[in-house]
Amino acid sequence: MDQNYDKGVKRHMKQHEVTVPQIGLIAGTRAMLGAGIALLLSEKLTAEQRRAIGWTLVAVGALTTIPLVLQFFSEDE
Repeated sequence: MDQNYDKGVKRHMKQHEVTVPQIGLIAGTRAMLGAGIALLLSEKLTAEQRRAIGWTLVAVGALTTIPLVLQFFSEDE
């Protein structure tokens, strides 16, 4: 059975064009989010320093990802 059909309904794969700067922005925000999580789990800093830096990086990574995702998916329409 063809994978594009489900009970007689044809499904289309969405395609997105992504520019190199967009990939860089996405990678950078993911890196900040990951670094923040790593610092939260790290034992190299005092607990207070780790929490402050970690939560800051998590917040920046998450907050900068949201507009990128919204922009990326709004280009479809």
